[in-house]
Amino acid sequence: MNAIAPAASRRFFLKASLAAGGGLLLQAALPGAPRAASSAPVAAQANEDAALTAFVRIAPDGTVTIMSKNPEIGQGIKTMLPMVIAEELDADWKDVRIEQAPVNAAAFGRQFAGGSMATPLNYEPMRRVGAAARMMLLRAAALDWNVSPDECTTTPGIVHHAATSRAQPYGALASRAASLPVPDLAEVPLKDPAKFRLIGKPMPGVDNAKIVTGQKLFGIDVTRPRMLHAVFEKCPVFGGKVKSANLEAVKALPGVHDAFIVRASEANRAGHAEGVADGVAIVAKNWWTAQKARGTLKVEWDEGPAAAQSSTGFAQEAARLAKGAPAASLRRDGDPEAALANAAHVVEAAYSYPFLPHISLEPQNCTAEVRDGRAVLWAPTQNPDPGIALVAATLGISQGSVTVNMTRCGGGFGRRLKNDMLAEAAWIARRAGAPVKLLWSRQDDIRHDFYRPAGFHFFKGGVDANGKLVALTDHFVTFGRGGTTADSAAMDASEFPAGLVPNLAYGQSMIPLAVPTGPLRAPRSNALGFVFQSFIDELAHAAGQDPVEFRLALLGERRVPARSFFRTDRLRAFDTGRMHDVLAAVAEMSGWKDRAGLPRRTAMGVAFYFSHFGYFAEVVQVTVAASGEIRLDKVWIAADVGSQIINPSGAVTQVQGAALDGLGAALGQAVTIENGRVAQANFDTVRPLRMNQAPPVEVRFLTTPHPPTGLGEPALPPVIPALCNAIFAATGVRVRSLPIDTAALREGAASL
Repeated sequence: MNAIAPAASRRFFLKASLAAGGGLLLQAALPGAPRAASSAPVAAQANEDAALTAFVRIAPDGTVTIMSKNPEIGQGIKTMLPMVIAEELDADWKDVRIEQAPVNAAAFGRQFAGGSMATPLNYEPMRRVGAAARMMLLRAAALDWNVSPDECTTTPGIVHHAATSRAQPYGALASRAASLPVPDLAEVPLKDPAKFRLIGKPMPGVDNAKIVTGQKLFGIDVTRPRMLHAVFEKCPVFGGKVKSANLEAVKALPGVHDAFIVRASEANRAGHAEGVADGVAIVAKNWWTAQKARGTLKVEWDEGPAAAQSSTGFAQEAARLAKGAPAASLRRDGDPEAALANAAHVVEAAYSYPFLPHISLEPQNCTAEVRDGRAVLWAPTQNPDPGIALVAATLGISQGSVTVNMTRCGGGFGRRLKNDMLAEAAWIARRAGAPVKLLWSRQDDIRHDFYRPAGFHFFKGGVDANGKLVALTDHFVTFGRGGTTADSAAMDASEFPAGLVPNLAYGQSMIPLAVPTGPLRAPRSNALGFVFQSFIDELAHAAGQDPVEFRLALLGERRVPARSFFRTDRLRAFDTGRMHDVLAAVAEMSGWKDRAGLPRRTAMGVAFYFSHFGYFAEVVQVTVAASGEIRLDKVWIAADVGSQIINPSGAVTQVQGAALDGLGAALGQAVTIENGRVAQANFDTVRPLRMNQAPPVEVRFLTTPHPPTGLGEPALPPVIPALCNAIFAATGVRVRSLPIDTAALREGAASL
């Protein structure tokens, strides 16, 4: 872990200066991560030449301030990444202060939250920043004492010289250290992980006390002098336009400041997919007044061609396309048709999954001030740099004239990678001539999302007389826009079990789509994990084999990819040995071999998945009543995300949250399109998992000699197929479409 690839080391450098008021200020330019695969769309923009920058300030009073450069969306990076610097610095955690960095691409490089990239991008580089700072303090003390730095040591916040029993706190040394030559980041020695004091120890979130006491941290909390409040009514059909509206009647209502039509043709000159749409904005003295006025708004819409699209029509078109050959081949190995013809058992199944909204707890919002050719915004965004570009294009001003202040996000799950709310707020604020907070309602949030794409898979699989999988085909019917797959709607040619089945074919056909789509937690994987791991379970059943043993046999002998962490294909470097180990671990954790002793209608299901560098295997136990009602009894998760868990408290929370997120989606979440519009509107029809539904989730991390990787997303994909496979084991009914229809389970459960 101490070695750095030569190409990367050339781009490491550290700059030290005297901080205002005294003390040491460090600015570190760090190399970027490898260009990631498209399964992590944000990370794909972080290539090897991207600079990541860390700021550390040590004040004369010993306070250590660490800038947190990326958005905090609940994944814990505002605590985790400073822990990494503080560990190697040997700082006393009680003296550490963490500040949210401003959005500044020149100073901080890319500032984003997405793709589970915080750890792989930052872990070793930030360790080196902390180690370099500690080395400078050691040298400063050694100069004061006229001794060799090698004779000096540190305890938290203090440098010691044991031979003379001298000691100095960091604060007293900081200004002297600022005048010293900086060490080479590529050469600084790092701690033995066995001596870590902070890394690997559970730490509460640095904002926890502020959150539970209701302090203003989130975008929804922002207030500005003279601020007005806005709502924005958009066409329920995607791409529709305003023909007319009763603006004068709305403007006459008490407390309403203005009401006006926003034209996409004017506001979205650059044609951004997430730019401002046609609609009617209402600006009022407070949000409730604006929302009440919205109830009196009457708009005549030109709904456009998208009004002809529907979920029913998509399903019918997918079934039609499945009868023919795929429009494109994604991968072909061997002769799958011949192998299927000679297989002892052939399984054929059609799977589908719906569009999904993000339903983050905090609805979309942004506060904007636009005057004198400049725009200042406060927003809970996961991706502020593209937001700046979008606002500049929307207002027709330079990007240098746009400032975005990142607030804490009340959940993101990929929704806040899009910045449509920033563009809307900026446009409305300029027209209103005053600071404006735009706040979406929950109905807006569900009906104007960038949805997880729906999809359809038509499988055939064959096993031989020995129960070995010898052939697999999948005709994937997905959605396209402009001749290419819609955002987050693609499937990779290496999708498991590609490369492990001698005869395999993946083909793809596309249906034109007007519905906006985008990444949702574990994009693509959250859907592909369901269909592939469910169908593999069907094949195990057809082969008459234990589902765990069937998967272990499919993984085969260990295949360790000889690929560097700094290579561009790192996300697809699937290590069968690591997956074998987590699968074996979760089977042991859950008592899988003893599941035959479970009560009637209670059963376990298993699944695994590799995504965002993480290897996860999961077992779900359910009880299905004769009524079809599902009780989630317990979830077991075994994970391999490398050599080090930085903050176990945050890590376990991330894994548990991802699993519960997936269970909620499988049980009660879908967006259906009717006449070009979303039929659902609130939490009564798109149901998050309720507290009384949530099962205990037991998590075990395997420590392996691999670089630490992220945790925000990879725990989600396996939990849905594990749930569905458990339902089959309990009822004999296969779940091939989501969300799960409990009515379809009644007959199977009642017959047991």
